[in-house]
Amino acid sequence: MPNTVGQNDHDPDISISDEWYARAVGIQPPVTQVLAKGPTQFVNGVAPKYLARGDGARVWDVDGNEFLDYHMGVGPVSLGYRHPAVDRAITEQLDSGITFSLMHPLEVEVSELVGELVPAAEMVRFGKSGAEATSAAVRLARAYTGRERVISCGYHGWHDWYIGTLPPKAGVPRAVQDLISTFAYNDLDSLEAAIDDQTAAVIMEPMTFDWPEPGFLEGVKEIAHRHGALFILDEIWTGFRWALGGAQEYFDVVPDLATVSKGMGNGVPISALVGRRDIMQVLDGGVFFYSTFGGETIALAGTKATLEVMRDEPVHEHLERLGNRLRDGYNELAASAGLSGVTQCKGHGARTLTTFAADGHDPLVLKSLVQQDLIRDGILWTGFHTMCYAHTDADVDYTLEAYERALGALAAAMEGDSSEALRGGPIEPVFRAATGFHTKPKDDR
Repeated sequence: MPNTVGQNDHDPDISISDEWYARAVGIQPPVTQVLAKGPTQFVNGVAPKYLARGDGARVWDVDGNEFLDYHMGVGPVSLGYRHPAVDRAITEQLDSGITFSLMHPLEVEVSELVGELVPAAEMVRFGKSGAEATSAAVRLARAYTGRERVISCGYHGWHDWYIGTLPPKAGVPRAVQDLISTFAYNDLDSLEAAIDDQTAAVIMEPMTFDWPEPGFLEGVKEIAHRHGALFILDEIWTGFRWALGGAQEYFDVVPDLATVSKGMGNGVPISALVGRRDIMQVLDGGVFFYSTFGGETIALAGTKATLEVMRDEPVHEHLERLGNRLRDGYNELAASAGLSGVTQCKGHGARTLTTFAADGHDPLVLKSLVQQDLIRDGILWTGFHTMCYAHTDADVDYTLEAYERALGALAAAMEGDSSEALRGGPIEPVFRAATGFHTKPKDDR
């Protein structure tokens, strides 16, 4: 019998998952299209590797095991799998066609809707991924200002202009790497030390898991403008999750340009670059940002339906409330288990992160111990709570029960060699970082 969402007495059977993985090894380097979905982020031998279907806040793997999902497609599933309004819009559009030889009215309708909801969106252009949108934003900023340097804070995708700041930068020309540097979150001095009169833009995630200190986002905008640079918010994660108008609405800081993607389409491939009219109009000149599938109608239909649900129903209040319950409940359980100095949960309720650190113990082993027990109890978890509209109070209640068991087991395992309690291979590290890398103060150039 496949495992269900409940207190199971054994790890799930993942034999069919492993068969698919064996087939992928020889044909797909490195077997996953997204690192966060790949087998390195799960306890090898315990967690499933392939999913077959989803419904609401639950997914089923290829072996038939059921899980309550807190990964949510690594962010895009904001309303829940198979949301009726979104699926209906996609199905109705499918009956008319997908990609056409001329423009489609949905391009205008969805642009107008995004313009109504996002404060910075005086004009709108669509793409298919967050990396595509942030790359377009940087190119546009360089064209508008006539400058080339970019300073960033956060993660902005796989394209050359940015990924040269991180370890997997093979293939990125050194000349491109030299045009990008970083500054530290909640540290205006680090931005002042890096910015100069050749800076085209300061691009940043408005929030990952640490809250902005009072005046920080406003300060970044002021410093950028004082030096003649554009202020860009990468809202790939926060857009349509922190609030209907994203973090720029939530924190009341309107950027010159912004990018949105993950939350806006409930799983369809969509992104948008939005911004001030005078800047965006440069796209009508020498800045090339076009793609065959930019106006593909299935994604636009799904996006329109998703945004209408978000506009008409209390989606964001729901995400924040349930996420806050999970965050605060986790921290209370950790304290009760004597682990408040070992693990904590932090962030905005729509997307929170659990962290692990203890002298003498590998934090990835500690995380793996919690994950393997949650997997056994039917919870798909990678350290994040990415909330969707389909999550319920009952889901949170059950998750906290499962956490109580998992954290109790973690405390017991830490009394000795914690790695001995692993039932499979531990989670492996990833390269993602938000601050403290590739800094190049202007005096060193």
